[in-house]
Amino acid sequence: MDVQGTVADGFEPVRDAFAENFARRGERGAAVAVYRRGHKVVDLWAGTKDADGDAPWTPDTAQVVRSATKGVAAAVPLLLHQRGQVDLDAPVGTYWPEFKAAGKERVLVRHLLSHRAGLPVLDTPLTPAQAIDGESGPRAVAAQAPAWEPGTAHGYHAQTYSWLLGELILRITGRTIGAWVAEEIAGPLGAGLWIGLPDAERGRVGRVADIEPPTGPATGLRVRPKKAVSDAYDDPQSLTRRAFAAIEPLADENDPAYRAAELPASAGIATADGLARFYAALLGDTDGGGRRLFAPATLTLARTEESAGPDRVLVVNTRFGLGYMLHGPASPLLAPGSFGHPGRGGSLAFADPESGIAFGYVTNGHQKNVTADPRAQALVRAVAKATAG
Repeated sequence: MDVQGTVADGFEPVRDAFAENFARRGERGAAVAVYRRGHKVVDLWAGTKDADGDAPWTPDTAQVVRSATKGVAAAVPLLLHQRGQVDLDAPVGTYWPEFKAAGKERVLVRHLLSHRAGLPVLDTPLTPAQAIDGESGPRAVAAQAPAWEPGTAHGYHAQTYSWLLGELILRITGRTIGAWVAEEIAGPLGAGLWIGLPDAERGRVGRVADIEPPTGPATGLRVRPKKAVSDAYDDPQSLTRRAFAAIEPLADENDPAYRAAELPASAGIATADGLARFYAALLGDTDGGGRRLFAPATLTLARTEESAGPDRVLVVNTRFGLGYMLHGPASPLLAPGSFGHPGRGGSLAFADPESGIAFGYVTNGHQKNVTADPRAQALVRAVAKATAG
């Protein structure tokens, strides 16, 4: 595979791992970008723009990044808190009165961000059209009774996070979350990322597809997930199955209407550089641009553990800060202080304040995993090797 782009001296292991993903791990089209202390040290791309096509990936190719969107979206309430516009310990109903229904009066804003609200499922799933209409989703989660006492346990809010967080931001600011990100984050940073893709950007976004990973000892991939996890996904009544089926049938991620929708749980569009640039800005400067999004106290909030242990939805141990997944067995980011978010089936973005690393990886081929894609983790290991010296 002809890998395009550049790496700084010392980061050659990342290029090697990226090429190996195409040779051994079934990659079709992908890009990876890494910043270190605000300066770009990796900018690589290869393969095809579309998972089912022949046109080449180019430097500005973007893709659906699924739940990696959550990390971008989480910055919005944290920045509003930083500006004194949101109290993280206030009940959600303070800002969204209709949300108080069905025993949710004591659900706090921080519970939404740390997956402790007890609302990962809907009694009646939404159709794809309802999921993106801007009204049905917020109305459904406002009426939904919690699956457990809010604040007492955690479970990944795979899809409902879209309507919970999106409506909260709308009630507080009067702006949709996609507009807020565009105006306050992506635009000022010059970052290629969107929650709600503008028509003018449609041509740069590739087609995604679910693909089977290669098997066999040469790949270095684990073929079978743990039985408890497999059983949870196979059981129609489990919280796991129902959380991921809050939209039923599954939406077509290549549909322009879906891509234009503002679903901060799952439908963000980004380039690898856009994600890495965003996380670099959370830490501080990006190539001399002079932008720092998170004040030190906000950075601490993002990566301070709020939830840890058995995840009632993912059926593995997970760790979350306020909106961000933290380093742990289910999400082995660069180092224990790292924070970020994977996207189911591939994409990954995170920051590591101690090393100054900001990382973004996007792909058009979604493989069967939720939090620890082997291709992304090979790249993370290579970054760790490059920064160890």
